[in-house]
Amino acid sequence: MKALRITIEQWRTLQAVVDDGGFAQAAKKLHRSQSSVSYTIARLQQQLGMPVLEIEGRKARLTEAGEALLRRSRHLVQQAQELENFAHSLEQGWEAQVNLVVDTAFPTRKLMRALHRFEPLSQGTRIQLREVVLSGAEDALEEGSADLVICAHVPSHFLGEPLLDIDFIAVTHPAHPLQHLGREVTVSDLENELQVVTRDSGLRRRKDMGWLGAEHRWSVSSIETAVAAVSEGLGYAWLPEHRIAQMLENKLLQALPLKQGGVYKAALYLVHGRNQESGPGARLLARLLHEEIAQ
Repeated sequence: MKALRITIEQWRTLQAVVDDGGFAQAAKKLHRSQSSVSYTIARLQQQLGMPVLEIEGRKARLTEAGEALLRRSRHLVQQAQELENFAHSLEQGWEAQVNLVVDTAFPTRKLMRALHRFEPLSQGTRIQLREVVLSGAEDALEEGSADLVICAHVPSHFLGEPLLDIDFIAVTHPAHPLQHLGREVTVSDLENELQVVTRDSGLRRRKDMGWLGAEHRWSVSSIETAVAAVSEGLGYAWLPEHRIAQMLENKLLQALPLKQGGVYKAALYLVHGRNQESGPGARLLARLLHEEIAQ
């Protein structure tokens, strides 16, 4: 790789001369002597093999080439500054990346709002987000591949903080036969109809989502697919209330008039994958998630 001839400091000096209106002003801003600034610009032009500034009276004016180079240099200097800031953050203990694993039952809007608030405070820490179903979150904890996990079950050797409860409601399309029995729906009625089940994404201890008494059962890989299947009249399912509230209001889905068990609650927990060794990025994101739930 060819060695760079021009330093970041030379580009920064050029920007100061242009932005502050001259060599004397740039010298004052950079806390350097005017002769030092003049030498830096002269050396820059020599290394480029072309002039970037022309002196008119007491003012320095960019040449056409200088204007093009200055535009590109601003991005370069900004990146260099961000790189130094990021290195300082790492030195202070900030993680280069937070691996976040979230059960798909968690409200997406609240997750995105927490991430939106996290970004400007993140000190350059990246987020690696993985969405899972049921025991997929537990697998991530067991494997040690997650820094922060939102899950429905906390493995015995981890500590979890209660985050929120999710209501799952048994629903069908309004035209489904179960909605037109003229009475409450029983377990026997359910056994004769197609149930849509969200398949567990975990590998170690699978436990599909919902009541599993139906012999006629289809498994799908996400809650979104389950919602789509039920809204097309393919069967019934227990779905998170927050995902289908608008569809219930618009009568695109309808709660089943079950004699019992029409609604059940599932608790979600927030777990630090490294327990007490979590870095400042993971701790910040955990706080923001709690705040979003509190709102």
